[in-house]
Amino acid sequence: MKNNKEIQIKKLGFKDYNETLEIQNYYHNEICNIKLNNRKNNTSFLTPNYLLFVEHNHVYTIGKSGNLNNLLLNENLLKEKGIELIKIGRGGDITYHGPGQIVCYPIFDLENFFTDIHKYLRTLEFIVVKTLKKYGINSEGSKDHTGVWIDKGTTQERKICALGIKASRWVTKHGLALNVNTDLSYFDGIIPCGLKGKPVTSMSKEIGKELDIIGVIQELAKQFEKEFKNQ
Repeated sequence: MKNNKEIQIKKLGFKDYNETLEIQNYYHNEICNIKLNNRKNNTSFLTPNYLLFVEHNHVYTIGKSGNLNNLLLNENLLKEKGIELIKIGRGGDITYHGPGQIVCYPIFDLENFFTDIHKYLRTLEFIVVKTLKKYGINSEGSKDHTGVWIDKGTTQERKICALGIKASRWVTKHGLALNVNTDLSYFDGIIPCGLKGKPVTSMSKEIGKELDIIGVIQELAKQFEKEFKNQ
């Protein structure tokens, strides 16, 4: 296998969660099949890396180890508010996706870069931290909780980006959700990531004005290419 550090960026626009999951699965299966078939035949090969950007309709997703007690709305209220609830195969607990939030799904073959899941998570956090810095927002990862935080370790700490990933055969799925112009009231229906008393924030709330989503996507993509191509 030869290393391919090129990243193909796919801007999906606005899509339902399940539709995007099918797209993730398609690219994930493509990469896994390339690896399996070529290794079986002992032939040289390259695998692609895809970076998907999308905004979702209102949805709560809960990871395989998540606790439904962290959902604070009953079925009737979910329907009334037009929020889907979907159980998925990533790590992590319950979170919210919706308009104004950039959801980023790297479908990477980590054998092109490094085979270390912990390092992969820290790299995703670092990419978000660098992106936020471009907008004058200081943030950091946490040793205690996955994600990106503002004023971590103080009484004012708040989460601006959630992470949840899965990898098989070193090919990644799922990813990160960065609150840009997100309506934060939807987080009131859950205990985000199962962390009680940990408020959530957004870029627009921190800066005091709405931001251009496309511009933030472009900055995230630039940081992804910079970090992963240097591995």
